[in-house]
Amino acid sequence: MNVSEAIAGRQSIRAFDSDREVTSEVITSILTTAGRAPSGSNIQPWHVYVVTGAAKNRISDACKARYLSGDEGESEYHYYPQAWRQPYIGRRRQTGFGLYGLLGIDKADTAAVQGYRVTNYEFFGAPMGLFFTIDRDMELGSWVDYGMFLQSIMLSARGAGLETCAQAAFCPYFDSVMPLLRAPDEQMLICGMSLGYPQRGAVINSYRTERLDAEAFTTFLRD
Repeated sequence: MNVSEAIAGRQSIRAFDSDREVTSEVITSILTTAGRAPSGSNIQPWHVYVVTGAAKNRISDACKARYLSGDEGESEYHYYPQAWRQPYIGRRRQTGFGLYGLLGIDKADTAAVQGYRVTNYEFFGAPMGLFFTIDRDMELGSWVDYGMFLQSIMLSARGAGLETCAQAAFCPYFDSVMPLLRAPDEQMLICGMSLGYPQRGAVINSYRTERLDAEAFTTFLRD
């Protein structure tokens, strides 16, 4: 596929084929390609932890136990606005209602919602999880660079026939995740990511969010 096709076809996959492993050679190739992402003064502020097998299961078990116990945790940074307003809250609600509607889940059904949300911590069945950290003394510019790196991973993965789902859901449980990654104290967790081969025919993987036309967010200045 060409670059435009890779970008337009990318989506958050929430059902993976757990029986198809991703080899270390494939993920190393993906990360090597993604490492060409731009960063200010080429400082390359990313650290990546790849988890499979027992290591992945330990993280999954720790986060699931906390979530199912009612422990919501607390992230080290605010991913979303502290005060929601339009148009952003409207877009968020549209995404949530669309996703749960596709699954036939009433958002008022706490047990059903919890049953679905816990699959985040099971990596949606993916055989491989990635975690991304950044040194605490990095500034906002490096977080901008990090976004380009993450997108590069997602697109490089598509080139290898794989799909991904970036997950901030792990961030509230950073104090469980980071020790299991054996990450040093000077790093903080940015997000996790599920990576693998998509489960063909899974209803959840048919969900597509809408995007604005370029004219809606672009201002052209000619004079």
